[in-house]
Amino acid sequence: MRIPTLIILLIAGTFFVQAQTDAEKVRATISKNDIEAHIYFLASDELKGRATGSPEIDIAASYLANHLRRHGVKPAGDDGSYYQQVKLEKVNPPESIEMTMKNLNLSEFINLKVSNMEFEGDAIFLGYGTEDDFSSNDVKGKLVLVLAGQEGETEMMQSYRAGRKKRDLANSGGAVALVEIVNLSDSEKGRMAHHFNEPRVTLGAKDEEPEFVHLWGIPQADADLSKLKKGAEKTAVLSIRGISTENMGGKNVLGYLEGSDPELKDEFVIYSAHYDHVGVGKPNAEMDSIYNGARDNAVGTVTVMNAAENIGKYPTKRSSLFIFFKGEEKGLLGSEYFVENPTIALDKVVYCFNSDNGGYNDTSKTTIIGLQRTTASQHFIDAAKEFGLTAIDDPAPEQGLFDRSDNVHFAKKGVPAPTYCMGFNAFDEEITKYYHQVTDNPNTLDYDYLYKFFQSYVLSARLIANDPERPFWTEGDKYYEAGKKLYAQKKEEATILD
Repeated sequence: MRIPTLIILLIAGTFFVQAQTDAEKVRATISKNDIEAHIYFLASDELKGRATGSPEIDIAASYLANHLRRHGVKPAGDDGSYYQQVKLEKVNPPESIEMTMKNLNLSEFINLKVSNMEFEGDAIFLGYGTEDDFSSNDVKGKLVLVLAGQEGETEMMQSYRAGRKKRDLANSGGAVALVEIVNLSDSEKGRMAHHFNEPRVTLGAKDEEPEFVHLWGIPQADADLSKLKKGAEKTAVLSIRGISTENMGGKNVLGYLEGSDPELKDEFVIYSAHYDHVGVGKPNAEMDSIYNGARDNAVGTVTVMNAAENIGKYPTKRSSLFIFFKGEEKGLLGSEYFVENPTIALDKVVYCFNSDNGGYNDTSKTTIIGLQRTTASQHFIDAAKEFGLTAIDDPAPEQGLFDRSDNVHFAKKGVPAPTYCMGFNAFDEEITKYYHQVTDNPNTLDYDYLYKFFQSYVLSARLIANDPERPFWTEGDKYYEAGKKLYAQKKEEATILD
């Protein structure tokens, strides 16, 4: 009997697909034109910076859900949808902040942490506010006044990071508020005010105590700070009025694909990225006011879109959960909500492969924040090499980047969770030129580099999802014990497949 030619071709085609390597499967689906088209849409002026709470971010959410649907990804959200509703609360900034103290005039404030308050009492000046300064002075019930940064180190981001520790010291010492005196350029002031003085978004009300007040105060140009003596106390008045709250909606976008292996399909790999950015601000000299967020994080969003398309066509052994988080720029809110309200039991998630970006300054590399912190590191290295790139670990540990993206909420629960970034060797001017700036537009990206970067990301995903050995934290990592605890217990929550 002669077998029809069409059947022979179909059988041969099936064998060819099965024989394809993971790298060949990646090359078969990743398109530079598609990458460019997706980024140009998500980072377009029409989406106005995808601010959390805006109508435009809902357009982006619909775009992402339709992409998942198109590639056969099944809904994994609420009530059989692609959306997980996230209960958010909009907190409007103070209508007024007034502070008076002899020999100190602060003209403007940056609202790092604020609550309505009326204070009149003792204020104590602690210089740069070192641990010794706090331990040797009684700050209980007082307003603490310090200089921002550290002696000899007053760069803005260094000052911000140092201020978080000072806030903890002041709060634990029983102070009522912390005010840091800071000098900022006009561009720095605009950047910080856009981030901290606009309405902020939090997860729904939790019946918590009012936030500890932490302000940056900008002195008037003629201020004479030499009159402030360390340890000296003066009477001060601080009034913060008009903070109000209102409920608002928000949603994560998520879908899943079942794995092909009868045993490994019970394990899930999460591919995640945040799809929000910071919206619209004051116009610059060119009258551009839209923070388009091409690098941060249209690029990361589209890497996950590419993974969904690829795995939809070529299933991996482990199952996949694709999540696009909302509210990352407002404090990692979407991911925080998900880990507290997971649609799949977290002990079934063996890896969270997060994708987030601030920018790039080396097109020969991919940077994995936490590369050596999990046992999957070799997969990242091999995948990058396949497409002519070099995978490196975090080159700027002083920035604390591992704990500044959505991956950290999974890590705290015990799930191994690095973040995949474009190549950078330092958090330098080339990064800050675009990071949270109106200049972060899609036409400023190198799409030849992105083509290799995206292929490297998707191949990394396939290698992890097909590895018979389950990935885990490197022994000794600070989240290693959390991982042992998570996977040791059997949770009763139903998976999205039940």
